[in-house]
Amino acid sequence: MAKIDYYEILAVSKTADGATLKSAYRKLAMKYHPDRNPGDDEAEHKFKEVGEAYEALKDPQKRAAYDRFGHAAFTQGGGRGPGGFGTDFSSSMSDVFDDLFGDFMGGGAQQRGRSAQFRGADLRYNLEISLEDAFEGQTVEVDVPSMVSCDTCEGSGAKPGTGMSACQTCHGHGKVRTAQGFFSIERTCPACQGRGETMDQPCTDCSGQGRKQESKNLSVDIPEGIEDGTRIRLSSEGEAGLRGGPSGDLYIFISIAPHDLFQRDGADLYARVPIAMTTAALGGDFEVPTLGGGRARVKVPTGTQAGQRVRLKGKGMPVLRSSQIGDLYVQMDVETPQNLTRQQRELLEELAEISTKDNSPSSAGFFAKLKGLFDGMGH
Repeated sequence: MAKIDYYEILAVSKTADGATLKSAYRKLAMKYHPDRNPGDDEAEHKFKEVGEAYEALKDPQKRAAYDRFGHAAFTQGGGRGPGGFGTDFSSSMSDVFDDLFGDFMGGGAQQRGRSAQFRGADLRYNLEISLEDAFEGQTVEVDVPSMVSCDTCEGSGAKPGTGMSACQTCHGHGKVRTAQGFFSIERTCPACQGRGETMDQPCTDCSGQGRKQESKNLSVDIPEGIEDGTRIRLSSEGEAGLRGGPSGDLYIFISIAPHDLFQRDGADLYARVPIAMTTAALGGDFEVPTLGGGRARVKVPTGTQAGQRVRLKGKGMPVLRSSQIGDLYVQMDVETPQNLTRQQRELLEELAEISTKDNSPSSAGFFAKLKGLFDGMGH
């Protein structure tokens, strides 16, 4: 049976460049891969065809020979198997799979051997601070349980005075190759975990890991105006990497404890202050503390209503990494008198008798509307 043209198999023109060939191959190899088409003999045949075509055309010398002589370029000469491929075809197909799947298998050749390193894990630490600390900014000391580099072996994992030797399983490559039917597959060496070398004697203090469990004391700078839920990253303060690998990062998650007086909304603060009914009616003033350690005077206007707010400009929170400062809003809750004496009750009754609609315009207007609604309902 006549063999199909390699360019036709890959669905590309004869002038296609290397990138176009590779893209076409990737698409078809994924489409016909046996794992995606279990039990499909036709798909398996197509998969082998596109592999054969790409193997021939990706190499400039082979491609030039194919363009000149066609399939005859690969069917002449000794030592070649079916289809014109020699005994290195399995190895070539492995290289093809490295091109295709290298990104999904940890980066391929660039991570083999002694260059392989094992980065330590990132850590999270939850830190609760007071609203005063968030206002002023603080440097806080924290103790973080972590894996730290072993001092005895300086993180290498090897016993002091001993060294490292090439791994006997992978012969220093960090990868082992196994044949599975038609293909040859590379995997990370199980003996050295991809490092390509093994230690002669492990460190007795860390059992060859190059790190051990300890608690680290760290200083954390809390900036002025930091908000609840902010995350602070301390680079390389996470777990030490295995056998000299780079350390991970430490993430400090900030939460702000509830305050007895203030509630926060961004850069603004809110406080609720109960005032006497007489103060609300006649007017007055009072003082409230501020987060900066001072005091602020609040003026109560005559006839203040329950829930009315007074704004104290520039008495709120600083804005993170800015010169701006928020405001403080004081809400006045008017307190109704309780436990009245006879004299107090008599005075209030007298006040009720002489009060007019002008003294309580809101309530007078509301009940006037209610009366109108009742009259409209025929009651």
